[in-house]
Amino acid sequence: MAYRLFEGKDHASIYQKYRFTPPAGLKDIIIQYLDKKKGQPHELAVDLGCGTGQNSRLLAPHFKEVVGLDISECQVEEARAVSGHPNITYRKGTAEELPFSDGSVDLLTAASAAHWFDQSRFLAEAARVLKPRGCMALLGFSDYNTKPTYQNCGDRLKNIYEEVKQALQPYMSNPVAVADGKLDPLYSAIPFPDKERIDCFQAKSLISVRHLVGFMQSWSMFQAYALKDPKGAEELLSNTERRFLQEMGVTSPDTEVELELDYYCILACKPH
Repeated sequence: MAYRLFEGKDHASIYQKYRFTPPAGLKDIIIQYLDKKKGQPHELAVDLGCGTGQNSRLLAPHFKEVVGLDISECQVEEARAVSGHPNITYRKGTAEELPFSDGSVDLLTAASAAHWFDQSRFLAEAARVLKPRGCMALLGFSDYNTKPTYQNCGDRLKNIYEEVKQALQPYMSNPVAVADGKLDPLYSAIPFPDKERIDCFQAKSLISVRHLVGFMQSWSMFQAYALKDPKGAEELLSNTERRFLQEMGVTSPDTEVELELDYYCILACKPH
């Protein structure tokens, strides 16, 4: 199964170093949605497929308790290693068998993770554990529009980025394709009548070329390729970094580019 790629210690370490924290502005929209639909108090948020905890930590100031759940013990260990958030607990577990009592959860979230879930089993569990008027927020970004920019060579950098994706296409799993399609089948299947979607929330950030290439290394399709051809995968990364730097006319991989990501978010509220 493709999601097993995320269970190894090396991949978990790469995830912790290079995956992006969702934009604070999108988190604010989610909290405002919960305020509007359910209101205070915000007691328990559950972050599904939490990985190394980027989204869990973003939610922590807004809830009495946050529980991050992930199928990978290695990912959970990486998340626990980040100190400073005493109200977050990380556990090994799956979205299809939630270890929470009926009607106990204020907010269920999943950041760049819901495409891996068994849709019908997850939605049944979500309906069970959410409080009346509890909410679900499933977010991610569509990689079709990801664009790295540096001075006047943005299009050329995007072409390199797209060429790497194209080279890895044979290793792309169906769930990743669903994520790039903004979870349309999952949105349609949500049984709550009160639901809406944000199709494009644009976020820009400055990251180093080293970080950008590390992010590409964290892709599940790259990890699948690396399992098959470790030497080829290593060469692909080093060549990609070299090509980026060459186009930019710089030598240091710590040189920063502006990265533009298009996030989406599905919001839904359980009826009374």
